[in-house]
Amino acid sequence: MDFFGYHGVSEAEKELAKRYSVDVEIEYDTHRAAQDDKLNENVVNYEQVYREIYEFFRKNKFHLTETVAERLADLLFEQHPMAKRLTVRVRKNHPPFPGFIEWVEVETTRVR
Repeated sequence: MDFFGYHGVSEAEKELAKRYSVDVEIEYDTHRAAQDDKLNENVVNYEQVYREIYEFFRKNKFHLTETVAERLADLLFEQHPMAKRLTVRVRKNHPPFPGFIEWVEVETTRVR
């Protein structure tokens, strides 16, 4: 998933949105969800996860990509109590460094 955010240390990063890519892995017991075959309380709603991340990026500004990843993981883990394990990867695409760097990435995991 890609989002635009105003995260960074430099003034340019705070004023011009940068593209961030986010990967989320949510591990939970899918057995009941598969039995019901319905979008209900037994399943992780992927659209809801997307909307939560979208709102997170829209409402927040941080200096560090590490902070973005940690706070986002906390939010999603809280919002989805069925998750036994949750991993978030946040990539800042084309960071403003000398030379060509495709991205920098931070990964963090939560476990119940």
